[in-house]
Amino acid sequence: MKPKPLRINKPQAVKPGDTLGIVAPAGTFDAQKLHEGIAFLNAQGYQTRLADGVFEAQGYLAGNDMARVEQLHAMFSDPDVDAVLCARGGYGSLRLLPLLDFTLIAAHPKPFVGFSDICALLLSFYFRAHMPTFHGPMVCSLGQEADQAGKDLLMKIRTRRPLEIMAEDAITLQSGVAEGIFLGGNLTTICHLLGTPYAPLLKGCILFLEDTGEALYRIDRMLTQMHQAACFEGLAGVVLGGFSECGPLDDIYALVGSIFPAKSIPILAGVAAGHGEQNVTLPMGVHARLDADRGTLIFLEAAVDEP
Repeated sequence: MKPKPLRINKPQAVKPGDTLGIVAPAGTFDAQKLHEGIAFLNAQGYQTRLADGVFEAQGYLAGNDMARVEQLHAMFSDPDVDAVLCARGGYGSLRLLPLLDFTLIAAHPKPFVGFSDICALLLSFYFRAHMPTFHGPMVCSLGQEADQAGKDLLMKIRTRRPLEIMAEDAITLQSGVAEGIFLGGNLTTICHLLGTPYAPLLKGCILFLEDTGEALYRIDRMLTQMHQAACFEGLAGVVLGGFSECGPLDDIYALVGSIFPAKSIPILAGVAAGHGEQNVTLPMGVHARLDADRGTLIFLEAAVDEP
């Protein structure tokens, strides 16, 4: 089944001065880092609002499952909140999927930003609420990263212009040009969605993958599982982001190339998105064109509408 662009439920673009809601749907976080990220957002001219209970903790989780779900529900239903940003990833997003009210979220579409474990929500919001999302930095990293990553995030959630990503360290693993809905995220998290009702349907899509701290054999195991589960059937193309602390990139790229028949689809590596030092924001759930030979990823439509 190919995702249909006509089903998209686009949120409104964010404007300077708007209010950014902050939620913690996954793991616990460093409060100081969160405040540094909030200071960055305020300095860029945005208001911020913390979800109730955002500083709660239950072991490695940022509060119990229902409390974290209620953070999301509250921020999406609050008319004074214009976008929703995640404090941190870690682990915990998968636990929320059966508890979420996707009808409520679909009724109040807003730019939603996160990555890593949060990609379980990015994908589910697209397939269940038909809402584009943004794979990008989380609030706890904004005070630590170069200003450019945060400014790039804010630009992406407020612009309606088509976007072009030029991979500075582009490596063409397989040549070609392809178009499709751009979807994906953290390899480990996507693999953990297999066998659940929330497993993404990727036929006709350009699949983005990134990860961190995974040994080559584990990346092999996950890609092989996805391949044997027919996840890659009918893919339009593949884009690889950062694979930090995963061993030599050449070995990872060779492994990815071996999973797909030679010249079957375009595969581009070297996009600076994910757990590395750079984390460019990527719209998810919108139509894109991948040119693996030129090292470009062009988003043919905006992920947001005019306010």
